[in-house]
Amino acid sequence: MNREQMNKKAKYVHSVFESIAEEYDKMNNVISFGSHVAWRNYTMQQLQVQPGQAAIDIACGTCDWTIQMARAVGKNGQVIGLDFSQNMLDVGAYKIANQNLSDSIELVRGDAMDLPYEDNTFDFATIGFALRNVPDVQTVLNEMTRVVKPGGKVVSLEVSKPPFLPYRQLFYLYFYKILPLIAKMVVNKYEQYAWLPQSLTNFPDSRELAGMFQKAGLKTVQVKLFMGGVAALHIGTK
Repeated sequence: MNREQMNKKAKYVHSVFESIAEEYDKMNNVISFGSHVAWRNYTMQQLQVQPGQAAIDIACGTCDWTIQMARAVGKNGQVIGLDFSQNMLDVGAYKIANQNLSDSIELVRGDAMDLPYEDNTFDFATIGFALRNVPDVQTVLNEMTRVVKPGGKVVSLEVSKPPFLPYRQLFYLYFYKILPLIAKMVVNKYEQYAWLPQSLTNFPDSRELAGMFQKAGLKTVQVKLFMGGVAALHIGTK
């Protein structure tokens, strides 16, 4: 993808998320049948986040993972939630305030492709259900690796492509054809939720993504597939 194509994708993705911010949480539950919460809880168990540590949640959206991280690191820790959509951040800020975590989380409008932080700053860099939407996956993984400390973790939880072909085709039927119709009925948004499945088309499968983690300089890359591979967890250590 050349720079012009990346800029075009970035602008379009930005417009999509600005327009779906209010319905984002509701549709996440619908899309995954509520399973995304269990997947994230499993991920947190694997990470074993400690009080006082520092984390950045990239493309944090409405901040569910950001909030979970803040609870884990406690008052002496640091959590940054970064997203390019102000509307998504506004929804997240409302949730953070309702849970009295405003002093524990800093929300930043920023670019996942060019993180405004120095090398070796965080213990964890996470991205949840957003890596397939970025203009260049490898650039974002490189940036995430850059800002974590040696021994720190880079973590992606993302929709994936089931390795078992018949199951993959069944999943594609749901994701590409049925999901946009559900979105039309539930939140009256068809075009936006027709595009989101398409973002998976050129996204690497779980094995390819593990290779990209390694290319970013990460070691001992762990991969966990959920529900036969409709979602995948990748954890790499710097």
